[in-house]
Amino acid sequence: MNNRTGSFLWNLRQLSTLVPTGRTVRLYPLAFCRPNTAYSNWNRRNLLNTFDNKMQSSVRYLFQDALIFKSGGDGCQTKGISTVTVFTVDKLLCPRRLSLDSKHFLASDNELKKSFHQEASEEDVLTKRRKPTLINSRKLSQECNSLSDVLDIFSKAPTFPSSNYFSAMWTVAKRMSEDQKRFEKQLMFNHPAFSQLCEQVMREAKIMYFDNLLFSLHAIVKLGIPQNTLLVQTLLRVVQERINECDEKCLSVLSTILNTMEPCKNVDVLLAGMRMLVDEQVWKIKHVFTLQTVMRSIGKDAPIGLKRKLEMKALKELDQFSVLNCQHMFAVLAAMNHRSVILLNECSKRVTSNIHGCPFKILINILQSCRDLQYINIDLFKGIADYVATTFDIWKLKKVLFLLILFENFGFRPVGLMDLFIKKAADESGFLNVKSLVCILNVYSSLNHFYKCQTHEFLEVMASALTGSLHHISSENLLNAVCSFCWMNHFPLALINQLLQKDVIEDLLTSGDVERNAHRLHVVAACLKLDDAPRHKDLDLALPRLPPAPSYPQPKVAAALSDLLGEGRFSQSVRLPHNYFIDFEIRMDNNRSQVLPFSDVDVVTATDIQRLVAVLCVPKSAYCLDSTHPKGYLAMKMRHLKIMGFHVIVVNNWEVEKLQMKDAVAFLKTKIYSPKALSAADTHLQSTC
Repeated sequence: MNNRTGSFLWNLRQLSTLVPTGRTVRLYPLAFCRPNTAYSNWNRRNLLNTFDNKMQSSVRYLFQDALIFKSGGDGCQTKGISTVTVFTVDKLLCPRRLSLDSKHFLASDNELKKSFHQEASEEDVLTKRRKPTLINSRKLSQECNSLSDVLDIFSKAPTFPSSNYFSAMWTVAKRMSEDQKRFEKQLMFNHPAFSQLCEQVMREAKIMYFDNLLFSLHAIVKLGIPQNTLLVQTLLRVVQERINECDEKCLSVLSTILNTMEPCKNVDVLLAGMRMLVDEQVWKIKHVFTLQTVMRSIGKDAPIGLKRKLEMKALKELDQFSVLNCQHMFAVLAAMNHRSVILLNECSKRVTSNIHGCPFKILINILQSCRDLQYINIDLFKGIADYVATTFDIWKLKKVLFLLILFENFGFRPVGLMDLFIKKAADESGFLNVKSLVCILNVYSSLNHFYKCQTHEFLEVMASALTGSLHHISSENLLNAVCSFCWMNHFPLALINQLLQKDVIEDLLTSGDVERNAHRLHVVAACLKLDDAPRHKDLDLALPRLPPAPSYPQPKVAAALSDLLGEGRFSQSVRLPHNYFIDFEIRMDNNRSQVLPFSDVDVVTATDIQRLVAVLCVPKSAYCLDSTHPKGYLAMKMRHLKIMGFHVIVVNNWEVEKLQMKDAVAFLKTKIYSPKALSAADTHLQSTC
C-alpha cells in the first residue's frame, strides 16, 4: 500500500508541473482519444473572447488509457466552450500517448474510478446537459436545397465541428447545374454568416479531428474560395503541422486536395511533407484507390526513387486491380510522368479484353495518357478502334474525330474506322464547323488514307463545306486546309484563290508560326507547279528561302552501294528544287540494266540520261504504325520525284541495319536493277559457269 501511495505522489508531482499555477485541477479516469467538447448556448462575441483569452488549460486530451486533466473554475464551465485539457510534454502532439514507467504507474483504473466517482459523475451530468445534438453533414445536405440554407442553419445554432457546414455546402453544390452553382456561390460569399463560419473553422482547425479538417479544406477549395485567402492558407499551415496524423483515408483526401490546388509556398511545403510520408508508409497502403490517388498527386517532379517504389507497390497489388483501376492507371502514370512498361502492358491486356461498355471519355483519357508517356501498344489501339467501329452508330461524329486525331498523333491508321467516318462525314458535313473540317483533312492527309472511289466525293464535300465558310475562316486554317488538299492531290480553286491573295500571304508570313507557315506555302507552291493542278502553273510566289533540309548520313547503305556499283557511280545527299532532298542519286540507262558514270569532271546532262534513280532511306516514322503504308508527306514526295523523272527506291533503315553487308548488297541490287536486267544477268552467269 505504501508503494502504491508513493507511486501516486511521485506521478502527481511530475504531472503537476505541467498545470498552470493558480488553477484548480481535477482528475478524471477517462479513456478515450478524441476531444471531449462540451457546448453551451454561446454567441460569436463569447467565443471570440474565449479564444482571445488563450484558454491554455482547455484544449484537448493528453494521452490515452491514463489520466486526463480538466480545468475547473474561471467561468469556463458556465459560459462558452470548454474542452478537455492538452499538455505538451517534450513537444508531444495531442494524438500521441505519453509513455509512463511501470514502476511509477498510478493506481488501477478501478481504484481511480472509485476514488473520484462522485466528481466524475457530477461533471458527466453537466457535460450531457450542455452538449447540443451534433449535425451530420450528410443529414444537413439532405435537408438543405441551397448554400444559403446551410449558412442559415449555422447562424441559428452553430455546432462543432464547423467543417460539417462546408462539407454539406459542397454536397449541395454538386447537385446543381453550373449556372445555378455560380449564382449560389455569389450568394454564399455575400451571406452575413459566411465570414463567421470561416472564422470558426480557423479557430477550430487545431482541435477538430484531422479527417474533418481535410474534408473541410477539400470542400472549401471545391467551392471556389480563393486559394490566397487567409482561410485556405491557415488550413494549409495547420495540415502541415498535423500531417503525422494521416491515416490511409486522410492520405487519400489530402492527395485529392493537392491535385486540385495551384502551386504556392504552403502547397509546395505540404506536397513535400506528403512525399516523405508516402515514402515511409507506401507499403502499408491497403486500397488500390488510395494508391492511385497518391500516385496521381505526388507530381511529375517527385524523386525517381519514390516513383519506382509506388510502381513496385502497384505491381504487387496488380491482382487486386479491377477493370476500372486498370483503365485509370494510364492517367495515373501520366500524371506522375512515369513510364512503367510492365504496368502499362498488364493494364492494356485487361482493358482490351474488357473493352465493351467502356465509356468514350475513358478511351480518350487512355490514348491521351499513352501519348504523354510515349507508350505504343498496337493491340490496345486496334482493340479501341475495332470497338468504336463496331459501335460506330451510337457515337457522335465529333467524338470519333477526337479519337482519330489521337490515333494520328501515333501514326496509327485504323482503316475500318476511317472508312466508316468518311461515309458519315460526307453525309453530315453541314453539322461540322471549320475547325472540325480542318482537323478531318489533316488526319486523312497525314495518314494518306483513301477510300476506294469515294475519296474524291469526300474531298469535294469537304471543299464545298469550307468554301461556304470562306469569309469566316482564319488565314492559318485556310493554309492548313489547302495544304492538306494538296497532299492528297486535290485542288479546290476557290480555297486556293483565297489563299493566294496578297494580304493573306502577308498575314501568314508576319504572324503566328512564321517558319511553319512558310514551309507549308512552299509545299502548296510545289504541288501547284508539279501536280495536275487546273491552274496556277506559272505561279511565282515571293516566299522566303527555307533552311536546307537536314541530311542524315547512311554509312551502311553508302558502303553497300560502293561494293555494288563502284566509286563515282552515285551521288550522295542531293538537293533538288522545291526544297526536296534525296539520300542517293544513281544514273542508269532506260532499262535500268547499266549504271552510268557519275563524276564532277564528266557531267552528263539529264537529257542524255534515260533514267534517274532516287534512293530514299526512310525511318519507321515515315510509315503508318505497324504497316508499310507511307504517310502523307512521304507519299507526296515520291509522287513529285516521279513527276521530276526519278525512279524512286525506298530503303527502310531499320531493315538494312539488321542485314550483314553481303545481304545488304544483294538487297540493294534487287531494288536498283530491273527484274529483266537481273534475270539476264543470272542467265549470263549460269552460261559462263
